Amino acid sequence: MEVRSILAAGQDPHVYEIKPNDAALVSRSALCFDNGWHLEGANWMRKLAENANKPITSCTTGATPLEINNGAAHDPHAWFSPANAAVYVRNIRDAVSQYDPTHRDDYHARAQLYLDELRTLDGWIRKQMNAIPVEKRILVTSHDAFNYFCREYHFTAATPVGWSTGSEVGGGVTPERRRETVKSIRSFGVRSIFVETSVSPVMIRQIADEAGVVVGGTLYSDSMGPPGSAGETYIGMMRENVLTIAAGLK
Repeated sequence: MEVRSILAAGQDPHVYEIKPNDAALVSRSALCFDNGWHLEGANWMRKLAENANKPITSCTTGATPLEINNGAAHDPHAWFSPANAAVYVRNIRDAVSQYDPTHRDDYHARAQLYLDELRTLDGWIRKQMNAIPVEKRILVTSHDAFNYFCREYHFTAATPVGWSTGSEVGGGVTPERRRETVKSIRSFGVRSIFVETSVSPVMIRQIADEAGVVVGGTLYSDSMGPPGSAGETYIGMMRENVLTIAAGLK
């Protein structure tokens, strides 16, 4: 079974605009997957699948959500909790097993191996993050992508932009929120803040200058890394992020 992705490494699903070749790719597919919870903007992936009459599975189905917009929606960045990533794996396993029942046992065995790797990853992350004093666990990034990570590993998140980068691209960063972010950085005594691979670094670098702190590195947020990079896989992306956060905050 061949796996293809609509988005290239580094592209932002919040603001992605469908290309003509995307519909052609989906029309040749057997199964489609999206993240769900409006990570894909106005559900562009689901629309592509439905227009091509292809089955689509939302990987977040059954995950434990964080509420946003006063409870009107779910934060879509659920994969930053390995426990939620395990839900993604089970949803993918079940979808491919239903499509190809002849190899059901193989898919389940492979999925179990990966679930074991996720448990190992979670234990490793906890060990790395526990080495950072609780009062220093303040994570300032380009937008609200890391709330699940913060919930899981007892961090406080502070960002100038909401859950969708569309608010930055559309000029939705209010002066008040920007001032609040700078104030939080200063009041918490934050040492480093972080840019993201799929978001322009300009604003966060300006905030770092205003707050008198350094940019501690770049985090993978709404996209994994290109082939050959440390973040080319989910586990590699998570490990690289943790190492960057640990180096910036210790």
